[in-house]
Amino acid sequence: MKSTRFTIRALAAAVTLSAATLGVAHAQNYPNRPVTLVVPYPTAGAADTFGRSIAQAMEATLKQTVIVENKPGAAGNVGLAQVARSKPDGYTIGLGTIGTQAINPFLYSQMQFNPSTDLVPIALVSTTPNVMVVSVKSPWKNLGDVLKAAKAAGDKKLSYGTPGIGSSPHLTGAYFEAMAGVEMLHVPFKGVSASMPALIGGQIDLLFDNLSGSIAQIKDGSRVRGIAVTSLERTPLMPTLPSFAESGVKGFDVTAWFAIYAPKGTPQPVMDKLIEAARVGLKSPKVIQAYERLAAVPGNLFGAELAKFEAGERAKWGKLIKERNIKAQ
Repeated sequence: MKSTRFTIRALAAAVTLSAATLGVAHAQNYPNRPVTLVVPYPTAGAADTFGRSIAQAMEATLKQTVIVENKPGAAGNVGLAQVARSKPDGYTIGLGTIGTQAINPFLYSQMQFNPSTDLVPIALVSTTPNVMVVSVKSPWKNLGDVLKAAKAAGDKKLSYGTPGIGSSPHLTGAYFEAMAGVEMLHVPFKGVSASMPALIGGQIDLLFDNLSGSIAQIKDGSRVRGIAVTSLERTPLMPTLPSFAESGVKGFDVTAWFAIYAPKGTPQPVMDKLIEAARVGLKSPKVIQAYERLAAVPGNLFGAELAKFEAGERAKWGKLIKERNIKAQ
C-alpha cells in the first residue's frame, strides 16, 4: 500500500514538474507569432481607439504584431466571453471596461464568464471622467443650479439622457441621484450620437456622457455647456470644468476605465511579459497623444494592483445597482 501511494505521489510530482517545465519553455519562446487583442465593441469608438493604441504600443516590446479583432455584442459580454474561453497561452487577450468588469455582472443574470475569476488583469489602459452637459439654452450655469432645479422639480422630474441602460454614464446619473438626494428621470439612448441631438433639441434636460464623447461639443460651446466632471478632481484635459466634489457633492468620484486581460491559467512568465509590454507601451508619446484627443490619460495599475482596484469598483457599482433596482433591457 505504501509503495502504491509513493508511486502515485511520485507520478503526480513528475506531472507537476513536467507542466512547470513546459510552462517555462513556453514563456521563454513567447511570443513567436502574432497576438490577438479582442475589443468587444464596434470599430471607431473610444474603446476601439484605446485598444488599437495599446496594441500597437505593445508590439515593440513583444517583437510581434498585435492584431485587433472587434467582437461586439451584449454590452461587451460576447467578446470577453470569447477571451475567457480561449487557450491560456498569451496569444489571445481582451479589452475590458468598467462595464464588462464591474457593472455587467450585476445587470446580466446569464453571463457566459465571470470577470473576477475567468480573466487575469494585465494593465489598466486608460481612464476618463464622465461629464454632465446641458444645452446652451439652459438657464443652469453650474451644478448648484442643477441641484436647486432638481430639488424644486417635484413630480416633474428633470430628465437626463445617457448612451444606454447599464452604461457608465447611466450609473453615474444614478450615483448622482443617490449622493445628492434627488430623483430624476433616466432616458436611455443608443449611444451619444442619439442622446446629444436630443439634448440640443430640448427633448431632455441634461446629458451624462464620457468626457471623450462630448469634449469636442463642449469646447466648441455653440450648442452645449459643460457643467462638471465626475472625477474627484478637475481633469487637466478640461481644466475649466469643476468637479462634482468641489461643486457641492462631496466625495463624488467616478471615472470610466479600460483595461486588458488574459484568460485564467495564463502562465505567470507570459503574464509578466504582457505586463511589461503594456507598462512600456503606456509611456509611448503616441499613446499619450492619442488618449489626450479622447480626454483620457494612460493607466498606471498592473496585475494584482488592477485586480484590487476592480474589486472596489464591483463593490461600489454592485451596491448601487441593487439599491436602485437597475435592470438590463
